[in-house]
Amino acid sequence: MYITQVNTSWPTPRKWLLPVVKFLVLLLVLWFVRKTLQEGWEELQQGHWRLRWGWLVLSGGVYLFGLLGPALFWYQVLHRLGQKPHLAESLRAYYISHLGKYVPGKAMVILLRAGLIFGQRVQLAMAAVSTFIETLTMMAVGAFLALAILLAQFREHPWLMLSALGLMVVSGLPTLPWVVRFILGWLRWPQNGRTIQEAVGQYRLSTMLLGWVYMAFCWAVLGLSLGCCLQGMGVQAHGDHPNQWALWTATVALAVVAGFVSLVPGGLMVREAVLLSLLAPQVGKAAALASAVLLRLVWLVAELAISAILYGSYWYGRIGRTSSEETSFSKE
Repeated sequence: MYITQVNTSWPTPRKWLLPVVKFLVLLLVLWFVRKTLQEGWEELQQGHWRLRWGWLVLSGGVYLFGLLGPALFWYQVLHRLGQKPHLAESLRAYYISHLGKYVPGKAMVILLRAGLIFGQRVQLAMAAVSTFIETLTMMAVGAFLALAILLAQFREHPWLMLSALGLMVVSGLPTLPWVVRFILGWLRWPQNGRTIQEAVGQYRLSTMLLGWVYMAFCWAVLGLSLGCCLQGMGVQAHGDHPNQWALWTATVALAVVAGFVSLVPGGLMVREAVLLSLLAPQVGKAAALASAVLLRLVWLVAELAISAILYGSYWYGRIGRTSSEETSFSKE
């Protein structure tokens, strides 16, 4: 006769604290996302636009496709730093973390991404360091492309060119390999006898240049997303500029980078100011302002959709694995 002892003790704080913290973080993110959606929709309804939903859906899909470049670069940086994440979990953490930018400050993006990726194969510190490298590389390339396009085709905006130059320097310098090693030189985080500085020593110029290729692709595609959004509003450009795609790319890149540096949640009002300056001569002030609001909503809805899909598939797969393990155990 066997007597099974039932453990009736309460779970230790360590077991329930992390799920509670994750749940509270999720509520905080959803609160600010809801606020952004509500404010943007109310502002958009003040105008009279006949929206073409097919073009808007395409704009959101193009936006998510463009983000694949930075996501793959982040995955490459993690491996360069000695981490071993799976591609699927890297993509999941990257896309979901974008919702954190709607929370005041920029720390929530890092917390979400690092929290979703760290585990046996990825250290928390390395996840945070790689996030800084990826994000600042994206901002530096965006500012560079905006500056190059403005110099080539839109020299009537000298203050925007100076802003792009400053943003490129501020965000680009910290991504240089020797600067990264210098900044992190005082940190120590053992990993099989290695320190953070030794791991970061594997991040070299070749990896940084690869990131510039990924990011150039990203910004070009995000510019196309803006073009689809304008089509979704039924807006036709009336300016005499042969390369509208270049204008869209410069506009999106400079708007996003300026919004990021401003530390305003989601770059609110900062993005609008840049889009108004560059798009107004081509589509009119009303359409330029409305496109800024609509583009924000399209991107946010796209981020919510991909986050729900990725997070839902993760938990579905986890529940499936648990059920199969329990079935296998009961058979034994």
